[in-house]
Amino acid sequence: MVDGVEEITAAEGHGPVNALDTALRKALGVFYPHLKKMRLADYKVRVLDTDTATAAKVRVHIESTDGKNVWGTVGVSTNIIEASWVALTDSIEYFLHNNKGEE
Repeated sequence: MVDGVEEITAAEGHGPVNALDTALRKALGVFYPHLKKMRLADYKVRVLDTDTATAAKVRVHIESTDGKNVWGTVGVSTNIIEASWVALTDSIEYFLHNNKGEE
């Protein structure tokens, strides 16, 4: 939700994280067209506590770029999609914060 306006969208991708990234950009692009300058450059997952098997926490590290700058964000959860969501939204928030006023 941006300024009280809700945008609902869906997207397909090469896996769930790519689909999540595409849907998020599609929804936010309505409000922030300059998001087109930003892209996900790298995506890494690491299991943090291997002793707990499938209940293990994972750390998702996302590297993003706008063609000039590169930055990284991290999400941690026992759910890989949730960890990816945290890293993706943090990356987009970082970009928007550093590019205020651009259209």
